[in-house]
Amino acid sequence: MKRRKFLASGVTLAIGGTAPIIAVKAAETENSKKAVLTVAHITDVHIRPEDNIPARAIEWLKVVKGYKPDFYLNGGDSIHDASYDEVSRERTIEQWEVWDQFRAEIQDAKVYSCIGNHDPWWDVPSKKDEMYGKPYVVKRLGMPAPYYSFNEKGWHFIILDGNHEGISLGEEQMKWLENDLGNLQPNTPTLVMSHFPITSITDALVGGQHSDHKELKTLFYKHKDKVRVCLSGHQHLLDRAWYNDVHYFCNGALSGFWWGDGDEQSAGKQYYLETPPGFAILKLYADGTVENEYIPMV
Repeated sequence: MKRRKFLASGVTLAIGGTAPIIAVKAAETENSKKAVLTVAHITDVHIRPEDNIPARAIEWLKVVKGYKPDFYLNGGDSIHDASYDEVSRERTIEQWEVWDQFRAEIQDAKVYSCIGNHDPWWDVPSKKDEMYGKPYVVKRLGMPAPYYSFNEKGWHFIILDGNHEGISLGEEQMKWLENDLGNLQPNTPTLVMSHFPITSITDALVGGQHSDHKELKTLFYKHKDKVRVCLSGHQHLLDRAWYNDVHYFCNGALSGFWWGDGDEQSAGKQYYLETPPGFAILKLYADGTVENEYIPMV
């Protein structure tokens, strides 16, 4: 079996001061080969109009843009929340309006999104309402469907929707995923993104992992020549796991402690537990190796 080395290192970057980059390099590149793709993974923006959050979020997005990614992966929970009871139409719309302001900062860039659990509006007078549920989120985020795939420079990307019973794909989507992977050429490097972690350490701390993770693990092993990395958010925590040569990265949250200062369990201002707000930059290589750097913003 081909063995891969893990390399974790910390360096510094000036972001209005000196802030550490948490660098998690999932595959050590032993020569000077060049990545075929640089991708920004931003998740759990939780944008809303209060507390100057739109302006704060846009300033941080400018930092992300400075890394000049080829495109952006948006991991869901784009807006703060429309999912709880008694959220009004007006409240839902105003959150999406400030998301549009945020998105306008990178209006010329490609952004591939997935649906977070807080994005859909459920407390609607009628299920026939055009704003009800996931179809409206798909429309607002410019997604082709609730789940889909695409190709970029030799890599295959799969965007999943875990918003089914028990945090799962459901039968129809699981069959679609099986077919999507089965139709790929052998050794096609593949990245999978879901809002919820598929396999994680953070599940032991806060829950929230896919309930169908065993089925997904088995499927990924069947296609072990293809599936290289899985990205997630949801937890607002930073972790990595490695199993069957698949790297699982839970990449924190741009909003950190939901744009608040934190609580008694926060390791620092705006931290959720020990994780600061931030985003990840991934370097993807033609041979399927990947580097994942988490850049904290405080």
